[in-house]
Amino acid sequence: MDLNSIAESFGIDLQAYTLSDAGLAMEEDDISLPDSPVLESGQFSPGQSAYEKQRAALQTYLDSVPYKCETVEEMDAVLEDIVGKIMICARTKNWLTLATWDGMLQCWLLLRYPMTKSIRARLVTLYYELCLVPGLEARVIRSWADMLNRLLANKPESQRKLEVGDLELQWQPLWRVLQKELWPKKRLQENSRNMINILLFVAEHCSRYYPASEIPNMLNAFVPMITNDTILTIVPVITSFLPPTHTHVYLPMVFKLWEAFNSSVIDDRFLEICGELSEEHVAGKNGDAGVEGGAEFKDVGMWSHDEWTVLVGKTLASMNVPVGSVRGASTTASHADSLGDKQSLRIRKQHSRFNSLAKLFVYSMSLDSPTRGEDASDPNAGCLAGSQALDSLDKLITSTESYFHPSNSGYWTIALTSFLHRLTAEFCKRWKEEEVASCKTPVPRRLTPAIRRAFVTTLRTPALLAMFAKDPISSTYAQSALRSMALLLPNLIMPELLERAYNGLEVVNETHRTTTVLTMLCSVALPLVDEKIWAAGQKHVVPLLELSIPGIDLNDPVKTLCASMFITAVTQHIKIGDLSMQHGGVPMSDDAPPEEVMDVDDGTKLPDGTEMGDTPTLSREEERALTRESTAAFADWVTSLFRRVFALFENLPEEGGKRNTTGGKMEEAVLKSIKSTLDVVCLHLSDQLFDLVLNLTYDYATTNAKSNAVRAFGQLVACLARVKPEKTIAKFLPFCIRQIQDELKHGASSVRTTSSHAAIPSDTTLHWNMSILRGCLGYGGEALLKYKAEFIDLITLLIDKTKSERGYTGTGRLINRILHTIAGVYPVNARFVNADEWDSPEFDRSHNLHWGRLFKPEDVNIEWHTPSKEEIDFVLEILDGIAAPLLTKIEGLLEDVSKWDSVARNDFCRYLHAVRSIWGGLPTIYREGHKEVKTSCLIDETEVEGMLVARLSVSAGFALEDPSDPRYQKVVAHRQRFGAAVHRAAMALRRAHEGEDHIDAVIGVSKAIDVNLLEYAMTRGTFDSLQKTFLQTRELSRIWPRQKANHRAVYLRRAQVYHSGRVYLDSLYRRRSAFDDLMLEDLIELSVSPYTRVRRHAQAVLHNACGYYLRSTRFCLPYLLRELGKGVDPDRMKGALYVLWNKGISAYALADPTYSGQYLTSLLECQHQEKPSIQKLVGSVVQDALVHLTEEGVHTASFSDQIPRLDQTLEWVAQDFSSKLINQELFNECVAKSQPRVAQRQQLYHNTVAEILQIAARPATHWRYVQFAVRFLYGLLRRDVVPSPEMAKFFIDMSISPHASIRATAQKAVVRLTALVKIRTYSKSSDDLWLDEWKSPLRRDIPALDSPESYAKLIRPAGPSEEPIYVDKLTSGFLAWGPTIKTYTAVASESLLHWEEESQPALRAIKESLGSGEFYSKLSSLLGQESSRNPTVLELRGEHVMFMKSLAKMYEDERLEELLAVIEPLLTDADRFRQRAGAELLAGLLRGSKHWPAKKYDALWSWIMSRMNRIFAQIKPDTLSFWENMFNEQLSDRDYRRVQPLVNWILALPLEFHGDSAFAMTKTLTLFNVVADCSWSRFFPVSDHYMNLFFDNANTGYAEIRTHIAQNLAAIISCQWRPSYANPEAFLRACVTSNDPLGVRSVLLFWPANGPPDTLRINSNAKYLNRVNDIARQLPVWKEQRLPPPRVSQSQYDKVGLTMLQWIWSCSHGSHASLMFPYIVALLPEILRMSELNDSAELQKYSSAVLYVLSAVAPPADYIEVIADNFIGAIKSSGSWRIRVNALPTLIVFFYRNLMSMSSALVTRVMDALLECLADENVEVREMASKMLSGVVRCSQRQSIIPLKDRFVKLARKTKLPSRRDPSYADALRSLHSAILGLCALIESFPYSVEPWMPPLTDILASHASDPPPISTTIRKCASEFKKTHQDTWHKDQQAFDEDQLQSLSSMLVGTSYYA
Repeated sequence: MDLNSIAESFGIDLQAYTLSDAGLAMEEDDISLPDSPVLESGQFSPGQSAYEKQRAALQTYLDSVPYKCETVEEMDAVLEDIVGKIMICARTKNWLTLATWDGMLQCWLLLRYPMTKSIRARLVTLYYELCLVPGLEARVIRSWADMLNRLLANKPESQRKLEVGDLELQWQPLWRVLQKELWPKKRLQENSRNMINILLFVAEHCSRYYPASEIPNMLNAFVPMITNDTILTIVPVITSFLPPTHTHVYLPMVFKLWEAFNSSVIDDRFLEICGELSEEHVAGKNGDAGVEGGAEFKDVGMWSHDEWTVLVGKTLASMNVPVGSVRGASTTASHADSLGDKQSLRIRKQHSRFNSLAKLFVYSMSLDSPTRGEDASDPNAGCLAGSQALDSLDKLITSTESYFHPSNSGYWTIALTSFLHRLTAEFCKRWKEEEVASCKTPVPRRLTPAIRRAFVTTLRTPALLAMFAKDPISSTYAQSALRSMALLLPNLIMPELLERAYNGLEVVNETHRTTTVLTMLCSVALPLVDEKIWAAGQKHVVPLLELSIPGIDLNDPVKTLCASMFITAVTQHIKIGDLSMQHGGVPMSDDAPPEEVMDVDDGTKLPDGTEMGDTPTLSREEERALTRESTAAFADWVTSLFRRVFALFENLPEEGGKRNTTGGKMEEAVLKSIKSTLDVVCLHLSDQLFDLVLNLTYDYATTNAKSNAVRAFGQLVACLARVKPEKTIAKFLPFCIRQIQDELKHGASSVRTTSSHAAIPSDTTLHWNMSILRGCLGYGGEALLKYKAEFIDLITLLIDKTKSERGYTGTGRLINRILHTIAGVYPVNARFVNADEWDSPEFDRSHNLHWGRLFKPEDVNIEWHTPSKEEIDFVLEILDGIAAPLLTKIEGLLEDVSKWDSVARNDFCRYLHAVRSIWGGLPTIYREGHKEVKTSCLIDETEVEGMLVARLSVSAGFALEDPSDPRYQKVVAHRQRFGAAVHRAAMALRRAHEGEDHIDAVIGVSKAIDVNLLEYAMTRGTFDSLQKTFLQTRELSRIWPRQKANHRAVYLRRAQVYHSGRVYLDSLYRRRSAFDDLMLEDLIELSVSPYTRVRRHAQAVLHNACGYYLRSTRFCLPYLLRELGKGVDPDRMKGALYVLWNKGISAYALADPTYSGQYLTSLLECQHQEKPSIQKLVGSVVQDALVHLTEEGVHTASFSDQIPRLDQTLEWVAQDFSSKLINQELFNECVAKSQPRVAQRQQLYHNTVAEILQIAARPATHWRYVQFAVRFLYGLLRRDVVPSPEMAKFFIDMSISPHASIRATAQKAVVRLTALVKIRTYSKSSDDLWLDEWKSPLRRDIPALDSPESYAKLIRPAGPSEEPIYVDKLTSGFLAWGPTIKTYTAVASESLLHWEEESQPALRAIKESLGSGEFYSKLSSLLGQESSRNPTVLELRGEHVMFMKSLAKMYEDERLEELLAVIEPLLTDADRFRQRAGAELLAGLLRGSKHWPAKKYDALWSWIMSRMNRIFAQIKPDTLSFWENMFNEQLSDRDYRRVQPLVNWILALPLEFHGDSAFAMTKTLTLFNVVADCSWSRFFPVSDHYMNLFFDNANTGYAEIRTHIAQNLAAIISCQWRPSYANPEAFLRACVTSNDPLGVRSVLLFWPANGPPDTLRINSNAKYLNRVNDIARQLPVWKEQRLPPPRVSQSQYDKVGLTMLQWIWSCSHGSHASLMFPYIVALLPEILRMSELNDSAELQKYSSAVLYVLSAVAPPADYIEVIADNFIGAIKSSGSWRIRVNALPTLIVFFYRNLMSMSSALVTRVMDALLECLADENVEVREMASKMLSGVVRCSQRQSIIPLKDRFVKLARKTKLPSRRDPSYADALRSLHSAILGLCALIESFPYSVEPWMPPLTDILASHASDPPPISTTIRKCASEFKKTHQDTWHKDQQAFDEDQLQSLSSMLVGTSYYA
C-alpha cells in the first residue's frame, strides 16, 4: 500500500511551508541512505571525517553504474565554476541569471558528489543572505529558499550535513525583513503575496544555526510585540526562530502563554516545538546541545509533572472524540482563532499535530518510576513498565479505545489512527537509534524490552480494531502501526494478524474484510517471510498465497488490486521453488551466524521483557521443516495463478478508445497491478517452475487469440522474457513469425486507415502475435542478435503490409522495443539475491534460509545491459536497411503533396511512423556534440554569452560519444536526414490545401518533431517516474529511516535512478542549432493551426521543448506575438493565445527585457477580434499575467542598490575556493553591461506604461480593454519610480468610471499611488523604501515606560502649554513593554507634510481632476447606486473609505467645502444606499485628516459634531451596521484624544436598559461597545463604573439588550487583562518564579488606586467576583419569585440568568476564555439548577451549552478540582432529580476532557457520587449513573472493576424482592435495580472484548431476567447491546463461556422461557 501518497493527501509528515519545486533536480537526500553504508561494514573507523563518509557513500553509487564516472576532483572543479558564475551574478546584481545557475547547482547536487562542510556552510550563508535582499520578487526568493534547504539537507530521517559548530547565521537581518511582511501597510497590502511563509520557512530551517546566546535578544524583540491581537502572528515567529537549545530560557514562557490563550494555532505550534524538543533532547546533557545547551532530565523526560500534565491533556483534546451527547469539536479554540487577527491567517503551514504528539510520547519514555505491580501491598502503585510517559499513553489509549472500533467511527477515526501510526513509527525509529553504537542517550534513559513489550501490548488492541475501519485511510494507518509493531515484537502481533487473515480470506462474502486482510498482509510481508524477524512465519507463506488467488477477480477490481499487491509483497522476497524434495535437515551452525540462531530453548527462563506469544513455540528446525514441506504446493499455486490470470484476461472488456485502452481506469489499474505481480513472480521462479509456466503460457498463446487481451497477454509474455530472454524468444519467435506472415498473406491489416479505430476482428490473430513478439523482445540485448536477419525481414514485411493504423502503430512499437533492447542501458537481474548466489546449488537446496534477505550497498552486484559493438552494428544495419529506404519513400511522397490521395496519405503516415519509432527507441545512441548556434537570442548590449548556462555533461553510458568515430558520424547523418525530412514534410503540409484530410499526416509530423527535438537522453517525466518508484520501494521496505541494510530491489532502483539522473542532465540546457530553430518554427506554425487536434498536440510539444532548449522561449515570442495582430485568422490567433497562456511561457515573457512590454500591449490590441471565445481567452491570459506584475518584478531585473552584507559574504565565500574562482575577464564584461541592462529595463518600463496609457485613452477602446489596462497599470505601480502625471490622471479619471470593475481597480490604484508618494517622501534610503522602515517627520519614539503611572501620564489630555503627543497604536505593553513607544506630535499651525518634488506633477494631475467641480458629486452618485444583490445588512465598504482617506491625506482641505456639501444631504438621505455612500465618504475624510493642521482639523470635527445628533436620530435597523462600522473606523488604532469630541459624545449618550424602544437602546449600546473595544485607554479608568452599571441592569426585559450587555461585559473583561511587565526580562523571570504571571487565575489592575505601583498590582481574586457572588446569592431568591407561564421569561431570575450565561458563552469562545473560570465557578451551582427548568427553553438551552463549554476550554490546573467538586456537590445535595440527571453527563464530559489532570482523590469522589446515584430513588438518575459509570470505568478505573463487581454481586444476592404489597418492596426493588445496573455498567465498559470476570455474571443476571421492570428491561437492554458489539468476534468470544453461561446469556436476551 502506498502509505506515502495517502499520508501526503492528509498533510502528514510533509515538509513545512509549501514551496513550489523551484529547480530541476531532486533533493539531495532523496535517493540515498544518509550515511556511508561502508562505515557500518567496518572498513572505515567511526572517527573518520564526514567528508570521507560522503566519499565512501558516493563510491557505492559510482560502483553501481556500468561505466567510469568523474573523479571527486573533476566535479569539485565543476562546482567551483558554478559557484564562480553565481558570484559574478550576485556581484553584478543580475538576479534572474543567478536563478538559472541555481539550476546548475541543483544538477551538481543531483550527482551526489561530496561537498566539504566549509564550502557547504559558506554556500548556505550566501543563499541565506540572498533571501534577505530587499525588493526582490517572491518567486526568486522562493527558489533561493529552496536551494538553501537543499544545501542544508536537514531531513528528519537523515544525518545533518552541518552541525551547529559548522555554521552560524544572524537572525536579526531576517527578522528585519520579516517585519514588513508580518504587518504590511494597509494601503500597500496584497492578499496573494506569500513572502511571509517563505521567510518563516527560511527561519525554521536555519534556527538551529542561530547562536544560542541570542535567545534572550530574540525574546526581547518578540515578547513586547505579543498583544491580544498579534498573538497568532507572533507565536509562529517565536517557534520558527528559537534555536532548539537552552530550552530552560524559553519553555516556562511557552507554557504560561499556552495556559492563558485559547487557540488552535498556538496548540499546533507549541505541540510541534515540544515534540521536536523531546526528540532533540532525548539524551539530555549528553546530546548534541552539550552540557550547557542540553535539557535537564526532569520528572518525565525533559518535562516536569505539571508540564507533562498539560501536554497529555492537549493530546487528549487533539483526538476530538465525542463524549456524551456532544458530537461537535471538543474545543472552542478554532472558533477563537477565527475571531482573531485576520493577518495571522496568511501564515500557513502544513503540519501534522499527531507527528509531534507521537514524538513527545516516544522520546519522553524511560525507566523513571517504580514498575506497576512490583509493590505487592499496592498492586496499582507505580507506572506501566516503569515509564511515566508510557503510563500516560496507556491511560490515553484506554480512554479512547472504544473509538477505534469500526462501528464507532467518525471524523475522529483518522486522528486516532494517524496517532497510532506515528507512535509506532517513532518508537521503531528510537528503538533502532538506540541499537547504534554512536547513540548518545544515557543507558539508564533508554527504552527497555519491558517498555517495548508494554508499548506493543497497549497499542495492539486498538490497532487490530481499527484495521477494519470503514475509511481506507484510517485502515491504512492502523495497518502501518501493526507493521511497525510486528517488526518490534512479531510474537505478540503476527499470530493475531494471521488468525484474522485466515478468517478474512476463507470468508468470501465479506469483501471489505478480505481486502483489508490482504492489504494488512502486504504490510507485514517481511516478518512473514524472514525467519530472522519471526521464526514461525515462513510456513504460512504458501497457504496464504493459495488463499489469495480467488481474490483475482475482474468483478471486484479493488480485491484484485489487493490480492496482486499481496502476492507481489511476498514473492519479491522469496524464491518460488520446491524444497520438499531436498534433504530433510541442515545443521544449525550452517544455517545462520550464531547471533541469528534463536537462543530460546525449552526450560530456559526468559529474560525480562522477552516475548512469548500465546501460540505454541516450535524449534527453529521444526519451523524450517514445515516451511520446506509447504513449498511442495508452489507448482500447483503457480499453475492456479496463471490460469486465474488467463481467465481474467478472457473476461476483459474490448480494447478501444482514443488510447486503445482496456476498459476504464479501474480495469487499466488492475492490468497494471497484474503485470507487476507476474513480473515479480516470474523473476523468482525456480528453473523447473519457470519451464512449467513457459509451457503453460505457450500452450495458451498458440491455441488462443483474444481481441480483448492483446496488450495484456503481450505484457504477460514480457514478464517471462525479462527472466530468461533467450529461452522465451526461442520458444515464441518461430511460431509468431509464421503466424504473422500467414496473417499478412491472407490480408490482415490491409484496410488503409490513419486514425484510431476499433480493431477489425479478422486482424486479431495478427495483433495477438505481434503483441507476444513485442513482449519477447523487451529484454535480452545480445540474445536478439542471433535472429538479426529474421527481424529485418519481419520489420520490412510489417512496414510494407500493415496498412491500418492499429497495424502500423503496432509495428512501430515492435521496432521501438527491439532498438531499446539492443541500444539501451538498463539493469537486468532484479531478483532478491545476486545472480551468482541465485545460481548456486547450495542456495537452491535451502533458499528458505535467505528469504527476506537484506543487503548492504557494497554487497549488491548489479548487472547491466550496455550496447556491445555487435548491437551497435545491428542498429546501424536497421538505420541503413530500414530507416534510409523509408526516408527515401517519404521524400518521394513529399515531391507533390497536392496530388496525394488516401493511398499516398496512408503511405506517408505509415512510413513516417516507422522512422519515428526507430529514433524513439534510440535516445542514448549518441551524445550530442558541440552545436553551432545561429540565433543566440542574446541582447549584445546587456547580456554576456559566457554567463549562459551550459549543459552539465557527465558520463552517462551513451553508446557513441566520439565524434570522430565513423559509426557516430553515420548515426548523426541519419538523424539529420530524418530531421530534414520532417521539416520538409512540415513545410509541404503547411502549404497544402486539402484541409481535414491531412490532419492525421500533420499530427504525425508534429509527433516526429517531438521525437527529433526531445527524444534524446531522458525526459523529466521519465526521470520523475523512476524516482517516485524508487522512493516508494524504499519506503515500503525499510523499518526505520536511517536503516543501512535494505532489499536488493531498493539498491537496484537506486542505481537505476542514479544512472537516469546522469542521462537526464544531458537533456537539460541544450543549445539550439539553426536546424533546431527550423523545428521550433515548424512547431509554432503547427501550434496556430486551424485544427484543434493539431494545435493541442503541437502546443504540448512546444511547451516541452521550451523547457530543454536555451533561449527557446525568447526565440518563439516574436512569432507568437505577431499572431495577435490585426488581419490574422481567428484560429491562428486562438492558438497563439493558448501558447502565451502557458504558465512557463507567460512567466518568462513578463520577466524578459525585450518582450515583457510587448506581451502586455499585444494583449491590449486584441480588441479587433470579435469572436466571444477569443475574447474570453484574452481575459484568462490577462488574469494570469497579473500574478507576475508585482512592484518587485522590474526592480529585480534592474537592481542597482548596494548590499554591503551580501558583498562581505561573497568575499568570505571566495576564500574557500581557488584564486581562479571568478573569471576576471567575464566579470569585467558583466560589470560593463550591468549599467546598460538596468537602464534598458527602466526604459522598457516607461515605454510600456506610456503605450498602455495610449491604448486605454483611445476613444474606440472597449471598456473591457480599459479594464485590462487599469489592471496592468495597477500592477506596474512601483515605489522606486516616480508615477507619471499621465498615469495619475488616468487613474483618478477612471475612479469615477460608470463600470464598477474599472472603478474599483482605479480607486485601488489611486490609494496605492498616493501611499507610494508618501513613503518615497519619507524614505531616506533604498532599505527604508523596500523594508517599510521610513518614518514620518511627526513620529517620535519615546523611551519605554517603567510604571503604570507613566502611561497614564502619557495619555492624559495635554495641558494648555503642552504639545500633545498621540499614541495611536500601542504595539507593546500587553505582556511587556518594548524599548520605545511610537508616538506622533500634533500639527500645530501649518502642514509640515510636503510631498516629494518629483511626484508633484502626478499629484497636480490628480488635483486638477478633483477640482473639476463634478468629481465628488459623480463619485457620491456612483457610490450610492443600489446594489444588484440587495443585501439585508449593508456593510461599510473599506475600499471606498480607503480611497477617500488617501485623497484627504494628500490634499488636506482642498475643495473641502465642495465635498462637505456633497456629503451633508447623503448623511440623512432616506435611501440607505446613498446614506451608506455618505458614511463612507465621511469615514474616509475623517480618517485621512489625522495629520491636518489643528485649525483645519478642529473645524472639520466641529462641522461633523454639529450634525452628529441628527445622524444618530435617523439611524434605522437597516443602516445601523454601516454606521457602527463608520464609528469603529474612527476609533480603531487611534489615540482617543484625536477623536475626543466623538468619544465624549458617545459616552454622554444616555444608556437606557428598560426603555420603551429596544432599537433606541440598541443604538446607544452598539456605539458604546465601539468605544469599549477601540478606545481602551480612555475607557479603562471608567470601566469599573460601566461594569457595575451592566451588572445592575442585567435584568433588562429585552433579549437583544441582554446580548449587548453580555458583549460589553466580555469586551471590558478582555480590555482590562493586561499583565504589562516593565520589560521582557521581568516577564520571563515571572514565568519561572510565579505560578500565574499572566493573571489568568485573577485579573491584573493597571492603575494602582493608592500607594506605590506594585502594592495593588494583582488583586487576589477576579476583579468582579464579589458582584457575581452577589448575583449568585440572589438567584435562588429570584427563583422562588419566578412568574408563572407564559410570563416566566419576564422573571428577574430568567433575565439575569440569561445575561450571565450569554456573557460566559461569549467569553468562552474568545482567546481569553481562561479569564472566565472564577466567574463560572461562582455561578456553577445555579447554572446546574437552570438546566432543569422545563418552562424556559432558552434558559435550559444556554445553561446546558455553558456546562458543555466548560469542557471545551482547558481550565487552569487550579480550577479542575473546584469545578468537579461543584458538580459532585450539586449531584449529592440537590433535592431535584432533574438536576442530578443533567449534572451527571456534564460531569462525565468534564471528567473525560480533563482526565489526565484529575487527582486520584478527585476520581474517588466522582466514583462515590456515581455509586450514590446508582441507588437514587429516581429510576432515570439510576440509569444515567449506570451509563456514566461504564464510561468512567472504561477510560480510567479498570483497577476498580473487581471490587465493584464483588460489591454489586453481593448486593444482588443479598436483596430479595418481597411481594408488591410489602412496604419494603420499593426499597428492595431500588436496591436490586442498583446492583443490576452496576453489573450491566461493568459489562458495557468493555464493549468489544470478553474479560475473564464477565461470564460468571451471566448466571446472576439471567436469574433476574424475569423480575419486574425496570430490572428485566435493564438486563434485556444490556444483553442486546452485548450481542451487537460482539457479533463480529463472536466465533472467538463464545469460547470464554461454558454451556450454562451461554444458556444464561440467551435467557438474558429473551427472559425466562414460558415452559421452564
